[in-house]
Amino acid sequence: MIKNRVNYTSRKYVVIAIFSIAVMVLLVKLFMIQIVDQSYKRSSENNTLRYITQYPARGKIYDRDGKLLVYNEAIYDLMVIPRQVKNLDTVGFCSTMNITVESFKQKMSKARRFSSFSPSVFISQVTKEEYGLIAESLHQYPGFYFQTRSVRNYPYPIAAHTLGNIGEVGKKDLEQDSYYKGGDYIGKSGIESFYENELRGEKGMKIIVVDVHNREKERFMDGQFDTLPIAGKDIYLGIDAELQLYGETLLKNKTGSIVAIEPSTGQILAMVTSPSYDPNELVGRVRGENYSKLLNDTLKPLVNRATSGIYPPGSTFKMVNGLIALQSGVINANTLFPCSGPESQPIRCTHHHNSPVALYEAIENSCNPYFWEAFKCMFASSRFASAKDTYAFWYDLVTSFGLGTTFKTDIPAEVAGNIPKSSLYDKIYNGVWNALTIRSLSIGQGEILVTPLQLANMAAAIGNEGYYYPPHLIKSFSDGTPIDSVMTTKKVINIKPKHFKDVKVGMCRVFEGESGTARFSRIDSIQVAGKTGTAENPHGDDHSLFMGFAPADNPQIAIAVVVENAGFGSQWAAPMASLMIEKYLRGYIKNTNKEKRFIGN
Repeated sequence: MIKNRVNYTSRKYVVIAIFSIAVMVLLVKLFMIQIVDQSYKRSSENNTLRYITQYPARGKIYDRDGKLLVYNEAIYDLMVIPRQVKNLDTVGFCSTMNITVESFKQKMSKARRFSSFSPSVFISQVTKEEYGLIAESLHQYPGFYFQTRSVRNYPYPIAAHTLGNIGEVGKKDLEQDSYYKGGDYIGKSGIESFYENELRGEKGMKIIVVDVHNREKERFMDGQFDTLPIAGKDIYLGIDAELQLYGETLLKNKTGSIVAIEPSTGQILAMVTSPSYDPNELVGRVRGENYSKLLNDTLKPLVNRATSGIYPPGSTFKMVNGLIALQSGVINANTLFPCSGPESQPIRCTHHHNSPVALYEAIENSCNPYFWEAFKCMFASSRFASAKDTYAFWYDLVTSFGLGTTFKTDIPAEVAGNIPKSSLYDKIYNGVWNALTIRSLSIGQGEILVTPLQLANMAAAIGNEGYYYPPHLIKSFSDGTPIDSVMTTKKVINIKPKHFKDVKVGMCRVFEGESGTARFSRIDSIQVAGKTGTAENPHGDDHSLFMGFAPADNPQIAIAVVVENAGFGSQWAAPMASLMIEKYLRGYIKNTNKEKRFIGN
């Protein structure tokens, strides 16, 4: 009997254990349903409550003087909660929304794949006019509602590549940042992309009670659980809107670029690329269609030639070679070299002029043989043990001007260009080479490639007599947030200031000298220092180049101009630069006849 009683007791414990396990399973299931899995709760609440994301006002963008470049314009997204769509008159709905039944099916299928309980965008970027026509009848279609959004508007149709544009988030954006949900917009390029975190602000949430007819009734709990959106920061750029517009006018119907920099800060005053496009073309539902057209345009208007176009610097690079030769000690400002004009060997001059010439005259006349001789002297100097040692000295100083690299600031689509390393010549010439082998470098040809942005920065560095601030677009944030220190850190070039002074004298003679290559582009009462250049182009006519700064003794603007397939720098680039300089410093063009050649063509 005792044995049987023990067996009964054991079975009792088994039953209790099974019951306990069942209860635990039930509790876990309830926990999963009520706490972890919110779909049941959402299904219930969505019958009466609507959670509406409150999108913040995206930060506005201004030019350096407070002119509004980019602002927000109200637009509407038609949202859908698939679970709430019942007894829908599909044909009537499609007629009201001006879409096909097939399009309706595709959009609804996409919404269900996203979520049956959560809202998603059904039709994006409905205009105010369309909204007015649809809103009155929307109560007939449960599960649909409008959500207010904003798109960008550009009162000045300028600087499209610099400002950039916004577009709907992609899969990669959603994976990288949980802030975004499907249908959100994000900066896709330019300033809009680089400063996305500052411009976007913070979302809020509004909870609305709706009736069975999909009509909004009241704020849930008088808005106690609502959160307000936080507007994005406004941004002030260094861009001068009037100068930018003027530059785009000068380059209209031409191919090339203009970059102007404030030497004392590194702020970009104008960054022009041509051909370009109206930034308003990439706004709203036409964005995709217009982008495809621009992408397939053979003139490549989407390419920012200011930062992505690479060109041989030609004679503009002679300033750098002159400075390096001075720093090496192989020449001084009074060192003379002969020139036989077009008969010169191994590098000919483009024309006859006085001979022999010193540095100032060589810059004024853009004398090729002078800079070849200076280059050759460095490689022959006993200061250096070998051609490679000489080249290492030359390479380090060249790259210290910001050439052959990117500035790593807020400038969009920037490329490095090319300053060749000695390893390239080792490979080409089997390790045996000298100054004669690479002589084209002495006049800015050969393997050297620069962007207009780099060329403008080079001008700023010379104007500052040995330093520059990395070129950048931002001037300030509206709330006083400091800009990245990368953009305010001075970059010092290891060349003595006195050598820069010597080169500046020669650059002034380019405008003021009797044989100066830019003498026809002089500006009354404004002293300009500059250098023209002609870049050889194996694919067609040579490119016209110019770089310089003004006023010469206290530079307020440094500028580079590249006009593709336009010939000598004195013919197109220098006159354009002269007009830009006068426009910025004086505010107007004193002799309007100078403009007629460029404006209206």
